[in-house]
Order: sequence, then structure tokens, then C-alpha cells
Amino acid sequence: MARILFMNGGAEGHVNPTVSVVRELVQRGNEVVYFTTEYFRERLEKVGAEVRAYDFHRFFEGFLKHGIHPLDRVNGMLEGAEALIPYVLEEAKAKPFDYIVHDSMFGGGRLMAHLLQLPAINSSSSFAMMAAHFKHFIERLDAFVPSGSSGQQAQEDFDRLAARLRRDYGYVIHSPYEAFFNPEPLTIVYTSRLFQPKREDFDDSYKYVGPSVSARLHGEPEMPELAGKSVIYISLGTEFNKDIDFYRSCFEAFGGSGNTIVMSVGRQTEIESLGAIPDNFIVRPYVPQLEVLQHARLFITHGGMNSTNEGLSHGLPLVLVPQGADQPRVAERVAELGAGVALEKTELSADLLRDTANRVLETPSYREAAARVGESLRSAGGARQAADEIMKYVSQVNVG
Repeated sequence: MARILFMNGGAEGHVNPTVSVVRELVQRGNEVVYFTTEYFRERLEKVGAEVRAYDFHRFFEGFLKHGIHPLDRVNGMLEGAEALIPYVLEEAKAKPFDYIVHDSMFGGGRLMAHLLQLPAINSSSSFAMMAAHFKHFIERLDAFVPSGSSGQQAQEDFDRLAARLRRDYGYVIHSPYEAFFNPEPLTIVYTSRLFQPKREDFDDSYKYVGPSVSARLHGEPEMPELAGKSVIYISLGTEFNKDIDFYRSCFEAFGGSGNTIVMSVGRQTEIESLGAIPDNFIVRPYVPQLEVLQHARLFITHGGMNSTNEGLSHGLPLVLVPQGADQPRVAERVAELGAGVALEKTELSADLLRDTANRVLETPSYREAAARVGESLRSAGGARQAADEIMKYVSQVNVG
């Protein structure tokens, strides 16, 4: 069949949705070469991909050299991805690729497609975005940037980077939106059309396939002790999970309640630093999230797209405490659909957390809305539908 180049950054929320898609494509006879960080080698090789691990620190050196203005993040995406060009070109020279699938926020995705002259597919791990949406998104982020961060300097840096890429590679970037979202003729969006904000703005080139859930890796802990319990699950995900004050607020809010509280605090948080843990809490660096969600009545989450999709797919109402990135936008959409309540982390208290959780649990409309959104996610098709859409598209452009 085809030899497929996958390109992605080093974040769980961006790589995880693609794992089951890779499995589907490999099972259909395709060869997948996946550029990402060493951290993801095991799970990708398990589903049949050939992994080309790039140096995480070198990749992010370019990303982190810019400031904290939202446009600086776009510049960092371009600069970091540019460091990978020689490795990808060498790989393609040894054995050519037929097409490329790149993450929407992998800054060099469209650039690589241009250099290799390949049909390209956008893999969008969060909501799809048009240029007008991006402008609004940046304006919202800009409001949280400390004074002294220069938007003018960030724009000048973007112009310089764009000029360099045009000079060195003949690659034209028309706007920061193109560098941020990397639009392509086909975009695979890992949510449902119902959940997508402003869905009327998107044409049929955007395919909503719902969550693409990866199979559990060997060695993950099981939690049979949750069977028959009234479970509330709390997690801030894999990137924004170091808020010790939040965890202590959860102890105060739910300690001694009639619920079993499962709290995942991440591998970088020392559980001993949290202080006394109430008897009805199970606190671990990591838990098997899909298994816990099967037992839960409520999910208190940071609002990462993967976690939100998984919680809603189980029909669970949510209490969302967004920490950054696209999480405020996701939380806002959940609240718009009535499937949960979004709280500002700066205004959070144990009393507010407890009262909000009780209100969501005691108001049937939240669970009903969550069930409605969950059904839209489950029926979207998942990894199999994503692979179907990819194969259909590449057959139309005479690939493989």
C-alpha cells in the first residue's frame, strides 16, 4: 500500500489520539514512519509504527527561545520544527513517502509537505479552527500575558522567520494562523460535529471522527476496588498537574464525604508533599483513566481535549478547572452544551468546588446533556473512521 510519514510534537494530548489511527492504517497494509520524541516509542511500536525519535531538548530549544506572547508560541513552533528538516529529508531520500499526516500544531507540518511535495492531512487533536477563530483565540490568550511582553517584537520575529523559510525553502506562510493550525485539504478532528464550536463555519473537508482511544499499555495498574463505589475522579492531565493548592482544596472539599475520590496527580508531584490524605481518597501519580471513568459519577478535570472527550464519551458530567492552552475554550464549550460547569482556577476554593460538584451531581440536566454529547462522540466512528477518511482521500489524489 502506502508509506506514510506521521509528524508530531512531544505532548500526550497530541500523540495519543493518533495511536489507534496508526494501528488501523498498519493493519490495512500501510507502512507508518512516525517522527516524535523517544517517550512515545513503546506505544507506537506496539501498534506497528517505525519510530524516528528526535531530540526532545533540541526540538524545544527553538520553541523556548521566544517570549511568552501568544504569537511567540507560533514562532517557537516554526523554529523548533525547522530543526527536524535534515532528518526528515534524509529519511525520505532513503525511501520516499507517499503522503504525510501531521499534527495541526506541529509547526513544520505544511513545510514538510511542501519540501517533500506530498499530499498532506491535518490531524487536529483539539477543536478545528479557522483564521477568524484563531484571531479571537489569540486575543483571549493575550489578555493573560503579563505586561511588558511585546506583541510588536513577536510579530517582527514572525516576519523574520517567514522570510527565512521563504528564502531557504521557497515556503510561503501567509499568516500566523497558517503556522499555528497548518490547514490542509483534509482535516481529521478528534471530536464530534456536535461538540465542535461554530461548526457551521466548516466545510466537508473537516471530518469529525470522535475520540480515538488507545489501547492500554501492559503494566498499567487496574482498580477493581472501585466496583460498586460512588466514585468522583479528579485529574489535571499530564502537562498541567503540579497545582498542590488545588489538590489540597480537593481534600478539604471532599474529604470524609460518602464518595470514593480517585485523584491522579502526575508523576512530577510528590504525594508526600500534599500532606494528610483523607481516608476516602485514592491518590496516585497515574491511574488507568478509562477504567476509572467506567466507575465514576463525576469527572473534575482541567479540560484537556482528550480527557474531556473521554469523560463525555462515558456520559459523565464535568466540572472543569482549565489551566491553560486550549482548555478554557474546551471548558466554555462544555458549559454551552450544558454538560458541565467551568470554574476559574484563580477563584477556586474548597467550598466552591464542593458546592459545584454537588449541584452538578444533583441536577439531572447535566448528566442528560453529557449523555447527548457522549453519544455524538461514540457514534462518530473513532480510529476506524479516521483511517477510512484518510484512505478515501489519498485514493482520490492517486496515492499508493
